[in-house]
Order: sequence, then C-alpha cells, then structure tokens
Amino acid sequence: MDIRYITVSQLTSALKRLIEDNFLLEDVGIRGEISNFTAHTSGHLYFTLKDEAACIKCVMFRSQAQRLRFKPVEGMAVTVRGRISIYEKSGQYQLYVDDLAEAGLGNLYQAFEKLKNKLEQEGLFDPGRKRPLPPLPQKIGLITSPTGAAIQDMIQILRRRRPNLDILVFPAQVQGEEAPLSLIKALQDAGRFTALDLIIIGRGGGSLEELWAFNDERVARSIADFPEPVISAVGHETDFTIADFVADLRAPTPSAAAELAVPEQAILQRSVENCQKRLIQAVKRKFQNERRNLQRITQSRVFLYPGQMLNTRRQELDLFSEKMIRCVKQELRIRRECYLQIIGKLNTLSPLATLERGYSIAQKGDGRFIKRSDQVDIGEEIKLTLAVGELTLNCTSKKPGKTAM
Repeated sequence: MDIRYITVSQLTSALKRLIEDNFLLEDVGIRGEISNFTAHTSGHLYFTLKDEAACIKCVMFRSQAQRLRFKPVEGMAVTVRGRISIYEKSGQYQLYVDDLAEAGLGNLYQAFEKLKNKLEQEGLFDPGRKRPLPPLPQKIGLITSPTGAAIQDMIQILRRRRPNLDILVFPAQVQGEEAPLSLIKALQDAGRFTALDLIIIGRGGGSLEELWAFNDERVARSIADFPEPVISAVGHETDFTIADFVADLRAPTPSAAAELAVPEQAILQRSVENCQKRLIQAVKRKFQNERRNLQRITQSRVFLYPGQMLNTRRQELDLFSEKMIRCVKQELRIRRECYLQIIGKLNTLSPLATLERGYSIAQKGDGRFIKRSDQVDIGEEIKLTLAVGELTLNCTSKKPGKTAM
C-alpha cells in the first residue's frame, strides 16, 4: 500500500483546522486548578489548568487579562471559558482563555455581565448622559459605611483640600443582603437635600461577594436617577461594579474620589494668583496700546494745525456754494425757457388771439353760442364779443348758408 508522506507543519495545520472547525470547541467552559502560573511582562498570562487526572495548557492574552477583578495565583480553583486550538510551533493543543473566574463565583460574574449588558443597551452607561462635576462644590454628600476606613480617608482628604467645605454623611450598609436597600434609602435621603452639589457613593476594597451590593440593579437605577452628579468609588483600582458604569464619574478608590471631587485650596489660590497676574498684564498692555493710539492721534496734522484744516474746509465750502448757485441758475434758465415755449403755444391756441385778428364771438341772450343763422330769429338780440369790448345787436335779416362738411 502506498503511503502519502506529509510534513509536520501540514499535519499540525490539518489537526488545527479539524479542532477549530468543531463548533463544540469554539466556546467551552472548564473547571480546574491553576498550575505553573506565569504573568509575562507583555501582560499575557500563561498557566496549566489541571484536575486529578489530566491537564491542559492555557493562555490568556493581555486584552482579556486586564479585565480581571482578581489576581490568579498558583493552586487557585477557577472556572475558565475559551476556545480550543493548537499552537503550531510546539504542536500542543491549548485553551485560549476569554474569561477567568474564581471557582464558585461564576454565577455572580454571569449575573454581572447580564445586568451590565442590559443597562448598557438601555443607555444608562452613555457618556452623553454623564453630568460634569461642579468646579467649586460647597456641600458634598458621602454615602458609605459610617464605621469603615473609607469614610475617614475621604473626610480627611476633603478637609485638607477645602477646610470650609460642608460634608453630609448618609450612613448605609455596604455589604450583605440588606446593603442594596440601605444604599437606596441613603440615596433617597440625600436626594431631599437640594443644596447638595454632588455625592460620593462607595466603600473600600473587598471580594466580589463583599462588593456585590454595588452590582444591584435597583442601586444602579437609583444612582442614574439621582438629581446631582454622582461619583462612584467602590473597592480598589482593579475593582469594577455596575455602580461605576452608571455613575457620572468613576474613581479608582474612595480617596481618589475625594481628590476628584474637590480641587485643593492651595491649587485654587495659585490659579487665582495666576489669573490676577494675567489680568494685570492684560490691563497694562491695554493701557500701553491706548497710550500709543492717543499719542498718534495728538501728533496728527488735525491737532497740530487745526486752523489750516478749518481754512481748507472753508475754501471747499465756498467752492461748493458757488457750484450750487451755478447749478440753480442753470436749472432756472432751462425751466424759464420751457415756460416761455409753453406760453407761446397757449397764446397760439387761445381764442383771444383769434379775436385780435378781427373775429368775434356771437351769443344769444341766454349765453348759447351762435354757430348757424337759423339759431337766431328776426328781431332777436344777439351779443358780440370783440377783442376789446362787446356789442348788442338786433337781427334785421338772416341768410341761410351751407353746412360745413
């Protein structure tokens, strides 16, 4: 029988494709114990996941590892989720880890991710709804345990940065089954103080179970509905809760929240002094510019020789007056000529001019003009209007004439 020989690379590639094409191995969850753990300087995590009978090599890349809320250690029982593939250079199959959780906390992480996705789809994490912090708050509310170290740290930092700041503490339970309702009540109590500029809600570090009250949906919605800006300060820098995502600002620790909430008084003093210096310099520059402008104006010709300017304006006024008089005379002469032409035309058409040539106007006694001889009876008086004066005549005879065409 003929055997087809292939290279090691071809065999490994074929096995890799075979594994990666199996959808059952695309997303698997495995429970085991960490062994041979290595945190590489690149940020990648390398370890072996084992139980009593077998083991598998695992790698968690930096992009996934930086989301971890805990530090994996040798011998820790964990649950992992990822995909199976082959690392061709070593020819070993291994698990590429996407999620890593301490054993027994898998359900909590699933609940966390489920609520996170739900609230994110509703827009509660949208940066557009985040409110900016007031630059100079006068009154701050603290919602945390009244007996914890976090409240002492926050008060100490706030007092150091702003000695005259008003601080209101709204005590609440921050862990345990009753913690969510206690946090909600504290938020409601704080919401009744209209003079509050912002609040800080949080607690010190702890395990996932101890921080779980800040992953409660009711607490998250109460934070989102709070009328003033909210800073969430839960746990340590690597701890993330739903409250952090829904708040207007997330602080890595309660102490950092106090520093973010209130600018240090000394820094404000230096800022005011710098603003004062810049203002003084700006005013000085303004005075210098205006002084130069005034000097340039006072040295201009109109101020140095005001009489010459007036004489020039007087000469221009005389020239303008003469020009205006000439224009008026020219306009009057033109209009007079037009007037005389119109008068001449009117005289030509006037009936008085006709009378001057020897004609007369005949009228009956009632004033009607006489145009034909048959309009007058024998013996009837008629009036003749001459160029100068009038005559009254009696008709002694009449002679009919031809009608004009």
